[in-house]
Amino acid sequence: MALKPEPTAPFHSVQYALRVLETIARHSGGVTDVQIARETGLPSAHLTPMLLMLRREGYVLQVSDGAYAIGDSLVLLGSGVDRQQALRDKLQETLDRLRDSVGAAVYISRYVDGEVSITQFADSPRTPKVHEWVDFRSAAHASAVGKCLLTQLDQNGRRDHLSRHKIARLTSKTITNEQILFSKLDSQPATVPVLDLQEYAVGTVCAAVPITAGSAVGCLALSMPVEHAHRLRAAAEALNRKAAPLLLSLTL
Repeated sequence: MALKPEPTAPFHSVQYALRVLETIARHSGGVTDVQIARETGLPSAHLTPMLLMLRREGYVLQVSDGAYAIGDSLVLLGSGVDRQQALRDKLQETLDRLRDSVGAAVYISRYVDGEVSITQFADSPRTPKVHEWVDFRSAAHASAVGKCLLTQLDQNGRRDHLSRHKIARLTSKTITNEQILFSKLDSQPATVPVLDLQEYAVGTVCAAVPITAGSAVGCLALSMPVEHAHRLRAAAEALNRKAAPLLLSLTL
């Protein structure tokens, strides 16, 4: 399966974060923000919010003299045997915060062995998750999650998927023409959230942004009842801005 190499804004943020973490890790006794800026070349306008995010996520901590050192979350993610559970816990913690921040159910989805898979989600009574009335694996052409994953595949990868999961009309808004679907996928800007405006289910709107780490295809998504559709674009943009911590966890 070939991917379309289109870096996104969260990808660039993660690249910067990795540079900062590598710099801090080289200084076992701690390192000041001035020294971090000098070694990474990042201006304070970028470095200050980056350090705030890394502290919030537990990847770095600030010691008594104001210097920065590696935090517990980074240690746990590098701990070998416990890494997978530590990663799931970290992702769930971030998803829970995102759910409350954007006011919607949120999901992580991966494209694994040719199939759409929702690997983790966070919902609540006030932010219910989507009712999976059609298996998500068969609805990639209609859901925000599925379309976001398909945008990251090349033409052959998409055709292979649709040869196994035929396009079906799920609502009156579902795209059922493969050529039109591929044209929309090709014209989708990498930095703009993919939307589903009642294409998968009547009464539900969704949005998704890519969180591709290495060769793994993934996305971060949200859903909300159609009566909240007026909030969708703002929530989707917030989701896009806040995708970096999740992508960083998957990259480490």
